[in-house]
Amino acid sequence: MDERARMEFKDARPDQSMPIPSEDLTRQYAAIRDEVLDAVARVLPGGKYTMGPALSAFEREWAADCRTAAAIGVSSGTAALMIAFKAVGVGPGDEVIVPALTYVATAFAVSYLGGVPVFVDVDEETFNIDPAQVEAAISAKTKAICPVHLYGQPADMDALRKIAARHRLSLVEDAAQAHQAEYKGVRAGGLGDLGCFSFYPHKNLGAYGDGGSVTTNDAELAQLVRALRYMGQREKHKHEMLGYQERLDELQAAILSVRLRHLSDWTALRRRWAALYDELLADTPVTTPVCRADRTHVYYMYTIKAPDRDDLMAHLKRRGIGSQIIYPTLVPDQGAYASTPCRVVSCNRARSLTGQILCLPVFPELDEAEVRTVASAVADFYAAP
Repeated sequence: MDERARMEFKDARPDQSMPIPSEDLTRQYAAIRDEVLDAVARVLPGGKYTMGPALSAFEREWAADCRTAAAIGVSSGTAALMIAFKAVGVGPGDEVIVPALTYVATAFAVSYLGGVPVFVDVDEETFNIDPAQVEAAISAKTKAICPVHLYGQPADMDALRKIAARHRLSLVEDAAQAHQAEYKGVRAGGLGDLGCFSFYPHKNLGAYGDGGSVTTNDAELAQLVRALRYMGQREKHKHEMLGYQERLDELQAAILSVRLRHLSDWTALRRRWAALYDELLADTPVTTPVCRADRTHVYYMYTIKAPDRDDLMAHLKRRGIGSQIIYPTLVPDQGAYASTPCRVVSCNRARSLTGQILCLPVFPELDEAEVRTVASAVADFYAAP
């Protein structure tokens, strides 16, 4: 970082007397501003703003980072899921098994195709889909399983792959929160038939707008996804199938290439702050995130289970500390599914978790003093008479 960027970064950081936000992209932008502006300046004069060299370059870079054969840029994480489900043949009446605790896009993408999301429970320690519940939910209509690597830790993929193989089901990863997360040395996005990422700005790797990608090691699926994301074309003006206009644009691709260069460092910082929270919160009543030994957690969110969660959240707010509940309502409990076809198999554990989970600040640009301040405020809440 040059001196100018360093000073801008310092100036962008809030004074210690000011609130500690739950998320803050301004600090990150200040640190990489010149790189971002240079990238944008290279794209704009070229006059090629879709399906151009910046997108091709980012797709190569992102595939290499994910260690997959292909990465296909699309307009959002939701588009990635919908196109991936379409590519594995999900259509009207087909069932896709998804966790009850996730963002609505996981299920909406099924419903957009006329499919039926089947909601199952999660593991109460990792927050990820419970393979035993998946097995119990399979029916003659089941087409695919969609594990969500929630908060940044991969699901139990060995168990899920065995289930998928036994029942001849497709396995589509919702890796929207798991950039660079690993399961037994394999990165998210390369653990199923297809992997779906979001580049929403606050994600570990985010654009300065919206974006997403589909990753795969299957050449035929990659070709199909490329056609589906651009109006069903494998060749210009030859529309072989009903496709979509869901391309990742050149500006976002160029910006993502810049941010990707920093992702490993940012991931290391997230893990550093998470380890410090683990240490500082060890003697409090909260339950810190459980990370399984065979996988790496990238901490899109540092999610605790907290007694008296709502009172703790209010206490942190009074101290000027931001926190979030991701997610406060299960997807099958949302109004959208009062009238949209779905099937609920089980979600008692997931529903219980919605009253306990709280996400503490863990973005890379925090400093140690801020993390200690947050942890101290949590400890003070439980120490109060």
